[in-house]
Amino acid sequence: MNEPQDDVQRALPHDRTAEQSVLGAMLLSPAAIADAVDNLHSAADFYHANHQAIYAAIIEMYGRGEPVDPITLSAELAKTGDLDRVGGAPYLHHLIQQVPTAAHAEHYAGIVSGFAEFSRIAAAGTQITQLGYRAQGDISEVKDQAARILERALLTREDSQGAQIGHHLEQYLDVLEARRNGGDVPGVPTGFTDFDALAGGLHPGQMVIVAARPAMGKSTLALDITRSCSIRHGRPAAFFSLEMSREELLDRALSAEARVALHHLRSGQLTDEDWTRIARRIPDISAAPLFIDDTPGQTLAGIKAKCRRRQQRDGLDLVVIDYLQLLSSGTSRRHENRQQEVSELSRGIKLLAKELEVPVVVVAQLNRGPEQRNDKKPMLADLRESGSLEQDADLVILVHREDAYDRQSPRAGEADLMVVKHRNGPTATITVAGQLHFARFVDMAKTVDSTAVRIPRDLRVVTDHFRSQQAELETP
Repeated sequence: MNEPQDDVQRALPHDRTAEQSVLGAMLLSPAAIADAVDNLHSAADFYHANHQAIYAAIIEMYGRGEPVDPITLSAELAKTGDLDRVGGAPYLHHLIQQVPTAAHAEHYAGIVSGFAEFSRIAAAGTQITQLGYRAQGDISEVKDQAARILERALLTREDSQGAQIGHHLEQYLDVLEARRNGGDVPGVPTGFTDFDALAGGLHPGQMVIVAARPAMGKSTLALDITRSCSIRHGRPAAFFSLEMSREELLDRALSAEARVALHHLRSGQLTDEDWTRIARRIPDISAAPLFIDDTPGQTLAGIKAKCRRRQQRDGLDLVVIDYLQLLSSGTSRRHENRQQEVSELSRGIKLLAKELEVPVVVVAQLNRGPEQRNDKKPMLADLRESGSLEQDADLVILVHREDAYDRQSPRAGEADLMVVKHRNGPTATITVAGQLHFARFVDMAKTVDSTAVRIPRDLRVVTDHFRSQQAELETP
């Protein structure tokens, strides 16, 4: 039987017999088509071009609900002009003769998929090798491109298995109860109760902008979120500082965690009580999976590469960049103005969040707009070079303190976290307490009135009732 041959200089890993067997099984049984689809990414998993075309045609017909066999498939391929290219109708009948049984289609598809993984790695290695030998372009950009190529080659599909709704209901009731009792939020917890209730924490793929005028506490808020993620909840985070040194960040983190005045740490005038507080918190801070990078002149390409390495080695749940106006794109391209470069940075940061599947918090500077208003309150339009930032961000939090402009303000010590954009939920202004002598913001103290909220039926009753029913059903 003559079969078209692929014109390649060096054959990538593949198994011709397994490819023929899975296609033959698909022609014999609709169930085999479903098994193959569950195990293969796409037609590109097949090494031979004619097998790719045959697989694509089968999937197209299967999706339309049409019967698939050598006769109907021949007609489909003739209609698209591919029949001769795949070897003609005789080759389709040959595929059926090659397969021992359609019942093993899933196993055959697994073999094809496994060789496809090897092929993707080999192809990625060739592309990366060519980048290295070419020795052209900005090195940070080349590294980022190489990392993307390898990441795509290593990416594997993880399909979740479906289940009857009742199978997960008990676990879901536990989640509801934990939420009601102040349990873990769905995303990365920020440490601010009202914000986490509003947004459910920070979620994978989100680009979050924390913006303010100078000396309002935007970097402090960003570090608060990082501390909540890493020190308080033990989740890996990376903090890239383009403004403060590692020592300054450690001063602030220790001041906030130990409740030791920042100026005591900076001056070295520590009391015995200060040392006691520090000693209590040092073990938790030391054990926290928090990566701090204060490399001067950071580029977005460099940050991307470091984040990918951190994620591969230790995992990564949060990235913080402080701050945007000091960041450069790291490319050799010339930009007509800073606004064009910020637009490129904004898109790059959003793509970084999606690629790593983590929230990325970016600290940004506001223009002088608030100072020209009577109430001094910032607005979304005050973001410097704001066009693309407004568009790409999922959350925008503006930090405002009245006492920064009026020391006699009745709201001295309070700060407003103004959520002015929330792509997946409502906006709101959340008031927190500014303890800037401890380099932190905290929740406002609240008096809880037990009669303020009445629940008609305790969730525990619902849970216990559900569990008793499950036990009865499972009893033989």
